[in-house]
Parts: sequence; structure tokens; C-alpha cells
Amino acid sequence: MAKKKEVTVEEKLRALYDLQLIDSRVDEIKNVRGELPLEIEDLEDEIVGLNKRLSNLDADVTNLKNDISAKKNIIEEAKTLVKKYAEQQKKVRNNREFNSLSKETEYQELEIELAEKRIKEFKVLIEQKNEVIASTKENIAKQEDLLKHKSAELSDIMGDTVKEEELLLKKSEEYSELIDDHLLKAYKRIRSSVKNGLAVVSIERGASGGSFFTIPPQRQVEIASRKKIITDEHSGRILVDGALAEEEKEKIEKLLS
Repeated sequence: MAKKKEVTVEEKLRALYDLQLIDSRVDEIKNVRGELPLEIEDLEDEIVGLNKRLSNLDADVTNLKNDISAKKNIIEEAKTLVKKYAEQQKKVRNNREFNSLSKETEYQELEIELAEKRIKEFKVLIEQKNEVIASTKENIAKQEDLLKHKSAELSDIMGDTVKEEELLLKKSEEYSELIDDHLLKAYKRIRSSVKNGLAVVSIERGASGGSFFTIPPQRQVEIASRKKIITDEHSGRILVDGALAEEEKEKIEKLLS
């Protein structure tokens, strides 16, 4: 890794505050998007799940139709055998043969009855599954319409901010290069631990912009001297003086404009 060039404490403070301004703007952009990206991802996952369910239901219906066809074949074969046995009974020479054919006929008639019963059951199942298929298709159409709407909404927001965000992220990397690794880690740690993401704040009316606790005059002088990194004892945030903050705000505003 290339060694970072030596910079003064003031340059570090300016870079830190610039980085804070840039990251705060990125936070604002993300807040405008809100939960849209997550909502879109959830909708896409839901639609995939619904389509998989629909595919399984269609397969079930196809299998049931095949089962019905198989049962119809059994019925036709059984009817053929019943007709055959009836013809054979006309030619029998004794009661034993006649009774044997009667039993075979009875068995085939039971096969027909059972197959017809199963066909009715399969048809009921198909009807039930077709109802679920219809409601699933309706749900898919509804969710796809919602996804289209939310994607268009996100696209509009992205269209307004994507170039700005790309510039901000590029500048964020540039300013990060001016900051020592341990200081950068501290900055990121503080940012992640506070709700508003403010790790570097200026002194406003004698108080910390992060905690609003009054800063003693001597401490304010030390901060304004820009000779060392000073943190707010209440919030842990890094402090910069108001004049430096205003200068950097103007600089970043010009950069982004």
C-alpha cells in the first residue's frame, strides 16, 4: 500500500470535515430513496416465489390430467374385458367356467367403479388448483404492477441524484486519502455509532454541534488553533472551529454546483 503524504493537523481537520459534508450528503440522497431499494428487492423475491408456486400448480394440474387419462384407459380396458367375458359366458360348458367368468366380470366392474371415483376426485382437485392458479396469477399481476411503479419511482430519484452520488463517492475516496488510517477508522466508527452519522461537528455558539454541551473558552481556543485533533468529551465527535466549517461548506457547495 502506498504511503500517504504528510499533511498538517489543519489539513487533516479540513479533510475530515469535507469528508463529513460529503458523506452527510450521500446520507441525504439515500434517505430520499428511503426503503425503495429494499421494497423493490422484496417484491422481486416475492414475484419469483409466486411464479415458482404457479409453475408447481401447473405441473400438479398436468399430472392430475395424466392421471385422469390413465384411469380412462383402465375403464376402456375393463369395459372391453367385460364385453369379452360376456361373450365367453355364452359358450361355457359348465357352471364352474360360468362362475369364474362372472367373478372376472365383477372384478372389472369394480375396477371401472373405482377408476370413475378417482376421476371425480381428480377433477375436484383440478378445479381447486385452478382456483389457486387464478388467484396466484392475479397476485403476480398486482405485485408486478406495484414493482413497475416503485421501480419507476426509484428510477426518477436515481436520475436526479446518480451523477451527484458518483461525484460524492469519488471525492469521499480522495479526502479519505488525506486522513491517517487510525483517524479514518475512528471517523467511521463514530459515524456508525450515532443516529445522524455526524462524526465531525463544528462549534456553534460556544457549544458542540453534536451534543450541544458548552465548550469551555480555553478549549475553544485550542480547537481554533487547529494544532491537534480534539474530540467532544460528551459525544466523542471530532470538533472543528466555526470558521473552518464555513470555509469548507462553501468549498464543497462550489464543488457540487
